[in-house]
Amino acid sequence: MLAGHGPYPALGIDRHWTLTAANRGVAPLIASAAPWLLHSPVNVLRLSLHPEGLAPRIANLAQWRWHLFMRLRQQIDLSADPVLVELLQELRGYSAPGGDEDDRFGDERAAHIVVPLTLITERGTLAFISTTMVFGTPVDVTSSELAIESFFPADAATAEALQGIAK
Repeated sequence: MLAGHGPYPALGIDRHWTLTAANRGVAPLIASAAPWLLHSPVNVLRLSLHPEGLAPRIANLAQWRWHLFMRLRQQIDLSADPVLVELLQELRGYSAPGGDEDDRFGDERAAHIVVPLTLITERGTLAFISTTMVFGTPVDVTSSELAIESFFPADAATAEALQGIAK
């Protein structure tokens, strides 16, 4: 599934946001992160929001951070998983651009059906929308804890850049 999504980035994560697999479209986007963030096990939330990860290259970091925190809080509300609670506390300790994400986007929450990820790269600014697929009726318990995060180009320039990277 991941390979078939190429050249657009897609990754598999477990219930703790640990990277389990990624297609070739992901590597060029995360290459600038500090090497220690890329050593297994890679936590994709930490990789995204850490100041030595993708955070300095995310043009809409406050909005993306808010989006990820909302998803993580929903998981915590459903599971009360102590690992996720600890992860949220860690992530909240990272510097937040423009103040607390709750204050910045508090009135706009209902309007956020799709939150873009706008990433500054060597090929210019790339804009993505993402979808998450969770395996809902697996036979294997391990599969029930996996999700696929697929990123699609949000504009023609991003699609063209990703096609160029794939060549």
